[in-house]
Amino acid sequence: MNSVKNKLKIYIAGPDVFELDAKEIGTRLSALCEEYGFSGFYPLDNAIEASAPHKMAEAIFYANKKMLDDCDIVIANLNPFRGKEADSGTVWEVGYAVALGKDVYGYMVDTGSYASKFNADEKNNFKEFIVDNHQRIIEDFELPINLMIACSVKIIKGDFQEVLNRIKQNR
Repeated sequence: MNSVKNKLKIYIAGPDVFELDAKEIGTRLSALCEEYGFSGFYPLDNAIEASAPHKMAEAIFYANKKMLDDCDIVIANLNPFRGKEADSGTVWEVGYAVALGKDVYGYMVDTGSYASKFNADEKNNFKEFIVDNHQRIIEDFELPINLMIACSVKIIKGDFQEVLNRIKQNR
């Protein structure tokens, strides 16, 4: 087995940090990383102290960005959050990691097409397009998430552990 120094470092991205049991979730996901021979890094592992909300936000941003810089791989929970889309902070982390040239994996329970997640307005006048209730076109590339994410991330149907299985198989 790899020494601790050579373990792949995995940044655990996702809206799980907003759950009431977020710290327990992070502990569980990091423990799963260890079981697979990796080191897991969860945003709430950072010790942040600031007196004002804006200072706290900046401190969180820079601490998480540094954690992303230091990791080898990102695993992102891309399941819908507060609507039909993935969490915007997670999407930023994914884009940043892709720009750094890191391997990025995203997991989703539903990998059906992005367009199927919307109830198209039955009265739409744009028969050649799928549109939402505000007559905005919904992309239909038979991908599970916006094409900019789907084409830059390895999307896995399932959960965090399924991604760890895939990474382990590919190493």
